[in-house]
Amino acid sequence: MIILESIEQLQTHLNGIRQKGKTIGFVPTMGNLHAGHIQLVKTAKKNTDCVVVSLFINPTQFSANEDLASYPRTLQHDIDKLQAVNTDVLFTPNNEMIYPRGGENTSHIHVPELTTLHCGAARPGHFDGVTTVVTKLFNITQPNLAVFGEKDFQQLAVIRRMVADLNMPIKIIGEPIVREADGLAMSSRNGYLSTEQRALAPQLKKILDEIQQAISQGNKDYPSLEDKAKLMLKEKDFKPDYFTICQADSLARANTSDTQLVILAAAFMGSTRLIDNLTINTK
Repeated sequence: MIILESIEQLQTHLNGIRQKGKTIGFVPTMGNLHAGHIQLVKTAKKNTDCVVVSLFINPTQFSANEDLASYPRTLQHDIDKLQAVNTDVLFTPNNEMIYPRGGENTSHIHVPELTTLHCGAARPGHFDGVTTVVTKLFNITQPNLAVFGEKDFQQLAVIRRMVADLNMPIKIIGEPIVREADGLAMSSRNGYLSTEQRALAPQLKKILDEIQQAISQGNKDYPSLEDKAKLMLKEKDFKPDYFTICQADSLARANTSDTQLVILAAAFMGSTRLIDNLTINTK
């Protein structure tokens, strides 16, 4: 694995890869890698000749009261994990390279509609930060495909919409959620949980399972199911952010006639915000 810090170095290297007729896969990350990230890399490796992983903690997707300063920075740990799966290139730019005029003075990419819902409503400006940095990273690497995790279901939907709207010649692959043995979706933020909180956190998935089962058995009273789920979350010491049964494509609230559904959930365990989701086909 080679580690490149500058945009010019990366582009020169990737131009050489393309001239050999090889394809490029891309996995953007903010570091503090876990098995879920590594699965993204493995999927990219199966589908391309050369895999680039970026490690950049993007400041523009954090609001003033979020955890940018305390976000884990584990570079050597991440290098070791990426080398273990024979990653080809690690790209580690700094803020000045990505935002030479500062984040607020940089042109921004905005995806309408999808970004106003769910996490977009709870975290104003978050998705503009995501789409802007992903666009910049796409332009820098010019990959044939990119892999994103389905744990961030809304983010994946936003990226897919952006790529389609802007006619980017990039295939987007969604990788299924990788979970701990007790069902908790793997996340860099799980490390913020205390021992007691970590023991309770898998209840989020269990509540999703219970609501999924109710829908699969024919219950289409979605508002009541959402209310029930929020109450169950509170009983397990969560503070619900949202728990919404949605149309899988538009992420709008589901109607009883919809057959492709996704349950999107976000809840705080202490100060740690956890997200998860489950898809349902009711046909």
